[in-house]
Amino acid sequence: MASVLIYDGDCFYCSAGAKALRRLGNVRPISWEDETAQRFLEDQFGEKPFAMFLVDLDERTVYAGRSAAKELSDRAGMPSLVTDLVSAEYGGISKVVGVASRREREPDDYHGVYDLRERAEGSAQRLADEARPLPSSFD
Repeated sequence: MASVLIYDGDCFYCSAGAKALRRLGNVRPISWEDETAQRFLEDQFGEKPFAMFLVDLDERTVYAGRSAAKELSDRAGMPSLVTDLVSAEYGGISKVVGVASRREREPDDYHGVYDLRERAEGSAQRLADEARPLPSSFD
């Protein structure tokens, strides 16, 4: 089963990064703004935090913020130096991307690895069902 990346769909740079996930094959992106993503976040966290999340249904794990960035770098086969830099500099990278994309809100302080909550299993499955690989015409 594919993992799902919840990302800022209004951010050009974030969308470009999500597009690059086509190379991984088993990670499907869905915009944070999508109703299905919003429902999942509410079920998982009891609120709708604005952050990047990687939901792995096979592992029953949710990676958030810098942990999601690190996990994606690992899965992409990046050298450990790059993975460590992405994790360590996540906050700075996020700020630069936010300014460059004119993002009107700051990401919420969600970082870490969470177990998939039982109450979120159904919405996580819908998330996986509705997330689709970005078409190559997205270039």
